[in-house]
Amino acid sequence: MNAQKLSKRLETVAKFVPTGAVVADIGSDHAYLPCYLIHKGVATRAVAGEVVKGPFESAVGQVKKEGLTEKITVRLADGLAAVEAADKVDTVTIAGMGGPLIVSILEKHPESLRGVTRLILQPNIHAKVIREWALANNWAIQDEAILEEDEKIYEIVVLQRGSMKLTEAEILFGPKLMLRKAPAFVQKWTREKQNWQRVLQSIEGAEQTPEIDEKRAELTHLLNLVEGLL
Repeated sequence: MNAQKLSKRLETVAKFVPTGAVVADIGSDHAYLPCYLIHKGVATRAVAGEVVKGPFESAVGQVKKEGLTEKITVRLADGLAAVEAADKVDTVTIAGMGGPLIVSILEKHPESLRGVTRLILQPNIHAKVIREWALANNWAIQDEAILEEDEKIYEIVVLQRGSMKLTEAEILFGPKLMLRKAPAFVQKWTREKQNWQRVLQSIEGAEQTPEIDEKRAELTHLLNLVEGLL
């Protein structure tokens, strides 16, 4: 992977960036995504934010190597603290972290989101918490994607400002994803279903306690949800 050729995962993230956007890529690592977006003429300017010194220095070096220091600002900062009002950022990308970490980044510096109209979030795990956060903070799901790369399955959630209503199943599975039922989606939830069945089987012979009963009820409920979908 480099600034001209992204991974399948980041390339999918890039597809959701609107043409003419001013992008902040939080946790940018080598700044491959911002460099790619500028090279492709998708973004007009970008901020690459990194909280760790090593990746920050890698991003600075990459931006210089690509000759994009006039278009991309690299900042060493904690999450959205990398975004300044003068940047006029309208699109934020956060990719390659767990859902709870992404939510904590969004919540820590809410002032940095004031001018932002689109969030493109790629959680490695627990996309559900991102949908829950969106519901609670007046963001609506504009689109979703799911893909497999290197034997891992990734979800991408694209949010625009606005309210929405989601069912319990839509929060868990993703409203757009559960309609399309792409092969990666079916694979992910078939695997989860098998895991839940295994756990349920393992506790069947366990001593009956309130905790065990609660876990059994939770697993049975999840299995009913997923079976109704697949």
